[in-house]
Amino acid sequence: MQIRLDKYLADMGIGTRSEVKQYIRRKQVQVNGDTAADAGRKVDTDRDQVSFQGNEIPYAEKEYYLFYKPQGCVSAVTDGRHKTVLDYITGSRRKDLFPVGRLDMDTEGLLLITNDGALSHRLLSPACHVPKVYYARVSGEVTGEDAAHFWEGVDIGDEEPTLPARLTVLPRHGGGNGSAGEDAQVTEIELTITEGRFHQVKRMFAAVGKKVLYLKRISMGSLVLDESLEPGGYRPLTEQEVEDLYAPTDWRIP
Repeated sequence: MQIRLDKYLADMGIGTRSEVKQYIRRKQVQVNGDTAADAGRKVDTDRDQVSFQGNEIPYAEKEYYLFYKPQGCVSAVTDGRHKTVLDYITGSRRKDLFPVGRLDMDTEGLLLITNDGALSHRLLSPACHVPKVYYARVSGEVTGEDAAHFWEGVDIGDEEPTLPARLTVLPRHGGGNGSAGEDAQVTEIELTITEGRFHQVKRMFAAVGKKVLYLKRISMGSLVLDESLEPGGYRPLTEQEVEDLYAPTDWRIP
């Protein structure tokens, strides 16, 4: 891809276009070993070697990161009060990353971080019905009646009830999962939804008289949370994972 030198460096976070022009005037930028003199010269992102202050600056047009969002940070690019998910992504060359969708501050789990707007639209478009799977601990006993209700659609106060959702009660592993003051019984569940309404999982359980105590997203479309990551950890997506997210797929709840 052929782009202007100043755009190349600005895209890679070296500075604004005007700052980059200053660096070039100060002879701090090299292209293929030669000092650059023209901010508007075209460089080939695949072939030319661009350096700033003696350090090579490889070009990355698109970046994709699988992020294990911890509790306590917000799914935003910037925030004046809280740590954002982007504060954890320290190895990126791009400065235009954003989270695809959002998780509540007290929810943890899978979040895709990228600068690929087309992929974000594909995954978030209501028309695509991309399945998202959550693990949760819920106060009280979750029943087959609740599962049937979720599959039929739940009135959570919006204009339309929720789309069908698959609710599965997981085997109990013994012991109370809640802290003091929580209900004596806690049910572990997996829930698959194909929407992304505000606080949707919490509101669905509230509609059947139950409270979500802990919530974690474990998959989105074909992308599955890497359990080798600790909360706050991330890794680049593989080429196959990116291809799978773009592959023509009739996403349906099984």
